[in-house]
Amino acid sequence: MLANLLVEYCSPTLAGIKTANLFNYPYGSHSRAELAFILALWNRRLNSKGVSLKILRFSKGNALLYVYREKQLKEDFNKNGVAEFLFSCGYDITNIQGCIERLSKRICESKSFPHEIGLFLGYPIGDVMGFIENKGKNSLYTGFWKVYCNKNEALKTFEKYKKCRKVYQKLYNGGKPLMYLTAATVAK
Repeated sequence: MLANLLVEYCSPTLAGIKTANLFNYPYGSHSRAELAFILALWNRRLNSKGVSLKILRFSKGNALLYVYREKQLKEDFNKNGVAEFLFSCGYDITNIQGCIERLSKRICESKSFPHEIGLFLGYPIGDVMGFIENKGKNSLYTGFWKVYCNKNEALKTFEKYKKCRKVYQKLYNGGKPLMYLTAATVAK
């Protein structure tokens, strides 16, 4: 079941065209320890391709899974204005795992997601800042995120993500294993 959800929600990350994805995983009859074991197995497989899975929060039989490429996350954090913004939120970008732990803590302490989560998902800083300044209103477009700048570029990105998901679903449903579909290097 986890493989199906990874294809459904994380194809762009598996393909290396997106930094990260986030989704709720209903772990049902599994205990948290069993879920940790399952994720350790998946991490053992996917880490060699540069992909990691991490639980950010548990709630009502669901685990909020963060599927990410650490190398891309580091690159994103070094983009103009991102480090400064994250520092103002209490993050030390020299410690990526520490940043993810802090994000997890902030998610667990709040009913809503902290605004900086967009930067952990590879969203442009301009759109994250636009969301904050506009309190989530007045976006130019809403797709994988709310767009406040560079609408045309965002639309191209959204189409690329949709196409990736469609291709991955077709290949996976046709019998291609998830490891085959996971890119070892980042596509540009």
